Amino acid sequence: MQPGGERGVVGPAPRQILTDSVYDAVKALIMDDVVTPGAKLNMDGLARDLNVSQTPIREALARLESERLVVKEPLRGYTSAPLLSQSAFEDLYEFRLHLEPWAAGHAARLVDEQSRAELAAELATCSVRPPPGGGYADYKPLASHDARFHDLVMRLAGNRTARAALADTHCHLHIFRLFYTSGTGAGVHLEHSKVVDAISAGDPTAATSAMREHLESARDRLRPHVR
Repeated sequence: MQPGGERGVVGPAPRQILTDSVYDAVKALIMDDVVTPGAKLNMDGLARDLNVSQTPIREALARLESERLVVKEPLRGYTSAPLLSQSAFEDLYEFRLHLEPWAAGHAARLVDEQSRAELAAELATCSVRPPPGGGYADYKPLASHDARFHDLVMRLAGNRTARAALADTHCHLHIFRLFYTSGTGAGVHLEHSKVVDAISAGDPTAATSAMREHLESARDRLRPHVR
């Protein structure tokens, strides 16, 4: 038994802590546009800057590749992924508008006390109001809440295939790569509250409408910032 700990309870291994830390650091460089879209990510340079070996850098870049924030190219190595294009942005929201309003409506049909408690608990985490022009560190709590909230609604809808399809887009990372630089954080809590209220009331029509209105509002807030 470790001093001051419970029997059988151990924390993350030091290597995992290091890998996670390096991943967060490189991700912040990309999200904050320190590494600009399309720029090469030099593993030697990153290792020197972060004072680590190439191993955690390589592991971090592999994770970021799976999230489509970096691209691995033959003979060139890793580069920062481009921002969403106008067409990719519109395609993504069209996909979400087909999928997520349905999911909210279905979650309302299946709602129970546990679901209501989970929705209320997640909504309570949406309390951070990032400063206009803040960096990724300022917006990360809101981005994390948004990803969890939309995944929770998908889970409560009970369709694993639909949930996995949304998760595979990594849409929240790419949207927030645009979102936090635009300073358009207002409205998220209110819109999420309407979705929660409708699902919790067991009203599929209202839940479908609330999610559609939320996604359309988010799309319209972001459109002017898509290059």
